[in-house]
Amino acid sequence: MTDSSHIESFAELFETSFAFSQPIRGEIRNATILQISEREVIVDMGGKRDGIVPAQDLERLDAEYRNSLKVGEVIPVYVMNPRDPDDNLIVSINMGLQRNDWDKAREHSKSEEPLVVFVTGSNRGGILVRWNRLEGFIPSSHLVSVGFTSRESWSDKVGEKLKVKVIEVDQDRRRLIFSEREAQKEQRAKLKAKLLAELKEGDVVQGTVTGLRDFGAFVNLGGADGLIHVSELAWHRVDHPRDVLEVGQVVDVYILTLDRTTNRIALSRKRLLSDPWDNASTNYHEGQLVDGTVTNVVDFGAFVALDDGLEGLLHLSEMGDGSLKEPHSYLKKGDRLVLRISHLEPEKRRVGFTQRWGTDEQEANVEAGSESATATPTANDNLSE
Repeated sequence: MTDSSHIESFAELFETSFAFSQPIRGEIRNATILQISEREVIVDMGGKRDGIVPAQDLERLDAEYRNSLKVGEVIPVYVMNPRDPDDNLIVSINMGLQRNDWDKAREHSKSEEPLVVFVTGSNRGGILVRWNRLEGFIPSSHLVSVGFTSRESWSDKVGEKLKVKVIEVDQDRRRLIFSEREAQKEQRAKLKAKLLAELKEGDVVQGTVTGLRDFGAFVNLGGADGLIHVSELAWHRVDHPRDVLEVGQVVDVYILTLDRTTNRIALSRKRLLSDPWDNASTNYHEGQLVDGTVTNVVDFGAFVALDDGLEGLLHLSEMGDGSLKEPHSYLKKGDRLVLRISHLEPEKRRVGFTQRWGTDEQEANVEAGSESATATPTANDNLSE
């Protein structure tokens, strides 16, 4: 080899030595495995000294990963001690992998991509989980799966998988928070968009009642919820959805409207029921004695629905003997009454009732006081004459 070759080789080595920055405690570097033994793993750090992964660090790795390590493999390592008393460079594979996971967790929190975690335990506030090599937590308010919304069942869920989203990453405090609710919210939105693309207004579909509110009932149509407004639950007045439906009930519903901009589905139950007004003039007439149920009591009287859903007003002046001052002490919601139709206007969808009929009948129903108003005989016969 010529002197010039020696000079060039020396120059390259000189430049390389300056290009290599010395390892710093707490730093993460990629290293190549040079040697594997039961006591330690030797890795090439790209400098003059090789890194040593001690036995106690290898013991912290799960057996499957530890046994899969191969010479020549590039792995992330954490610099624990750049120079120990024996002049060794001590590094950690376990902490390198953990730091890698923290970086990935931050990436997931930004991308909002869902991931899978394993349940490891629980405390008063929620579920403890493991993701890769990190411990995480799902607050109870962010749990939605069946079996996880009740604390009593948490101890039986160890080892189960949950799909979640990362909602908080704080590596310094070792705080990693997940949300199952957020992950399912996105999934529900996708399912809803798919349903909206497949459904059309006027379709009749089957669903399951998932929630009851003052304003209506939520029905799951197969991964996405639609709303039956309280006014679309029945032809008669419904004070609260629980009066006609219950959670878990399977119902047929009619697709009223589809809003693909807001992903909202409006449903109807009453459109699948016979409209009692269609045959009102055939089935009823003024003077007819009928059975009905009180659906609402107001200051000026009570609304009463007949068994087929036809609803009308029993005015305060038509209650009892007509001398009542207020109806609330006389009637309550749910009371069953025998009434006479005082006037019927099918074209205006109006019907009025009265308890003031012939003397004998009036005495029989009023003489015993207010209790008799809810315990009168069944009116199956036409007593208009």
